[in-house]
Amino acid sequence: MASNRTLRINEEIQKVLSEDIRTLKDPRVQGLISVTEVEATGDLRYAKVYISVLEKERSKEVLKGLKSASGFLRRSLGTKLQLRYTPELIFVEDNSIERGAHIFDILSKLDIPEDDADESAE
Repeated sequence: MASNRTLRINEEIQKVLSEDIRTLKDPRVQGLISVTEVEATGDLRYAKVYISVLEKERSKEVLKGLKSASGFLRRSLGTKLQLRYTPELIFVEDNSIERGAHIFDILSKLDIPEDDADESAE
């Protein structure tokens, strides 16, 4: 389990990267891109950055663009956060929003009859 300090640093990294990704001029990194989560290692040498892209067909292209801009993003992160080590950024596609929407669709299609026993007890 991550320490409280690591959790706070993860949140700060997420905020800074969300702002910095919007300023990138790479045409591959355009559109609605969200940083959904950051998981830094205990020694803060590496950080997995989970990215959600609205247009799923462009997600591989966006990840390539972010990987090529990782040096710039890391340097920007280092100047904004005063840490001993600036973590190396590893970008990973996050499909949790899509999976959640799919589960919601499945649940909404189920035909579950209401229980009349609960209503009569009230």
